[in-house]
Amino acid sequence: MDYFEELEEGKLSQKEYQKTLKRIKKKKNKEVDNAFEEFHEATFESIDCLKCANCCKTTSPIFRDIDIKRISKKLKLKEKDFINSNLNMDGEGDYVLKSSPCLFLDEDNKCSIYEDRPLACREYPHTNRKNMYQVFDLTLRNAEICPAVVSILDKIIIKYK
Repeated sequence: MDYFEELEEGKLSQKEYQKTLKRIKKKKNKEVDNAFEEFHEATFESIDCLKCANCCKTTSPIFRDIDIKRISKKLKLKEKDFINSNLNMDGEGDYVLKSSPCLFLDEDNKCSIYEDRPLACREYPHTNRKNMYQVFDLTLRNAEICPAVVSILDKIIIKYK
């Protein structure tokens, strides 16, 4: 199954994902974090993000002040100029890209600022965090974008049936 078929399958499973995450959210324990960590590691041993890059093609990371400072320096731009040219403030007061795909995504799905990319990109898809129950809503949204999240959630469903 290719990555985009996996995404389609994940869309069909959204209700099951929601039900399972709601049930395990009550646990709020290290066991759930460990399961996500284990499945995250196993999944990313077999998935090549460069074959997909759907996250970079469809969504924007949040740009923190420190990200803006670092990227502006790399691009030899004033922070204000980088913001004005490339970013908008979203409804939650966070800086995000004005448009998709990401302006740093190359034709071969590589990031032209990989070493300097925002923290949100470094941590994506946020499936190996502590206190995973705090980001279950984000995990569900990411399952619509990232085939790796679909794979991880499929394993979580099997484990917690």
